[in-house]
Amino acid sequence: MNCELEKPRHVVRKFHSRPQHEGVGAVVRRSIGRFELRYFDPFLVLDEFSVAAPAGFPDHPHRGNLDSISSKGAVMHEDFEGHKGLIKAGDLQWMTAGRGIVHSEMPAGQGLSKGLQLWVNLSSKNKMIEPRYQEIQSKDIASTSKNGVTVRVIAGESMGIQSPVYTCTPTMYLDFTLKPSSHLQQPIPSSWNAFVYILEGEGIFGLEKSGPVGAHHVLLLGQGDGLQVWNRSSKMLRFVLIGGEPLDEPVAQLGPFVMNTDEEIDQTVDDFQYFVNGFEKARHWRSEAMLD
Repeated sequence: MNCELEKPRHVVRKFHSRPQHEGVGAVVRRSIGRFELRYFDPFLVLDEFSVAAPAGFPDHPHRGNLDSISSKGAVMHEDFEGHKGLIKAGDLQWMTAGRGIVHSEMPAGQGLSKGLQLWVNLSSKNKMIEPRYQEIQSKDIASTSKNGVTVRVIAGESMGIQSPVYTCTPTMYLDFTLKPSSHLQQPIPSSWNAFVYILEGEGIFGLEKSGPVGAHHVLLLGQGDGLQVWNRSSKMLRFVLIGGEPLDEPVAQLGPFVMNTDEEIDQTVDDFQYFVNGFEKARHWRSEAMLD
């Protein structure tokens, strides 16, 4: 991919994501949202999950954030608004929780369901908007290949193609696969924060003379106008490049509730407990998984 960068970004921090338990019997590798990296504006959480029935993520609430899932295995989603659907391998769901949602995400079928879950913060002006979903089947995700580089554009744009997904917080989410000996140069808006999460293989990121980095690492990128990547190995390299416009706002968080002040968190807890201000339907709703 030919794209001249004036100031390529370098890797400034690197973490190896460690498995931890989450939900009910599920295992995730959390790279953002753990004690070493609580928040990387505007990103709250990045989990690489691996779950098989009967484990999963049963009924739980959200307020004030975006929640994106891209799956390698089938995941059944349902919520208290009556929305229900199957997120199949390679599909994408982009949920804007806004003022409040209660939902469940449970594996469907046999075997492991794997994927990524990303939480993006919402600005104060968008925290209490109505919830919404954007769902795209794998075959409809914008994708292209050139010179040994393949990209699936989950959000934003790359290599001349653009995702139809609208994000309240300006975000890029690019799923790259590089064949051996291939080289990538990807522009990133210079004012945005950006990071890489490696899914498979190993690659050289930022500086050509730096050493290769392997799977399950998150790489925080410094300032610049883009990223360079080289695959010098004999195997395929797959990673996601995620970037977003910083909100520069205070963050108050209690689990899946993400607001700007502690007082707003207290109000959210009350709203959820008393089924008001967006949580009215939570009073009588239970997912099918909970009723089984």
